[in-house]
Amino acid sequence: MSHILLIDDDLGLAELLAQLLELEGFNLTLAHDGEAGLALALEQQFDLILLDVMLPKLNGFEVLKALRAKKQTPVLMLTARGDEIDRVVGLEIGADDYLPKPFNDRELVARIKAIIRRTGQQVDEQQPGILEFADIKLDPSRQEVVCQDQLLILTGTEFSLLYHMIQHSGEVLSKDNLSENVLGKKLMPFDRSLDMHLSNLRKKLPERADGRPRVKTLRGKGYIWLT
Repeated sequence: MSHILLIDDDLGLAELLAQLLELEGFNLTLAHDGEAGLALALEQQFDLILLDVMLPKLNGFEVLKALRAKKQTPVLMLTARGDEIDRVVGLEIGADDYLPKPFNDRELVARIKAIIRRTGQQVDEQQPGILEFADIKLDPSRQEVVCQDQLLILTGTEFSLLYHMIQHSGEVLSKDNLSENVLGKKLMPFDRSLDMHLSNLRKKLPERADGRPRVKTLRGKGYIWLT
């Protein structure tokens, strides 16, 4: 049973979500302010954190930033509809995905299951083997990446994105392909989450010894991991 932490100060919504997610087979822990939520996130192990942006004591961005300094637990941010800047900022500092309020219950459950599946947090899911490519070594069982003898701190989504692209090195991967196979959702107009995850990944990867880029952008077609 996957364990989820919900950090939201809307008591009515939290109660409804608790009932919904328990019916779906999830174990839910609640926190109603940023400080309490961060403490729980750091003290306990969760498969996923549902994190509202507008919170008392510490807002969602402050919670996420403090969490990412120590842990890479997957985070789905809940944002106000229309607040595009909230979504961009959340992705920049390490959120795995975002969902605007108000949201459809089925979509929330689908997003949760997709994130847990792709970040490899379910212990009963068969893990793929260690993947080595040039100066990079990926260990899915530990969600660890070593590049040029340096351990990289990646979110679960960044790890999945890197693994998928290396598996298909030399191939042109469309944004639709990456969104469906890595993010677990269809690419929607104006959805920048894939671009943000790839941008964050590029910043964390050391430069190649030959100075060539690791990823090439093909305008109108997608991306290619260079061999």
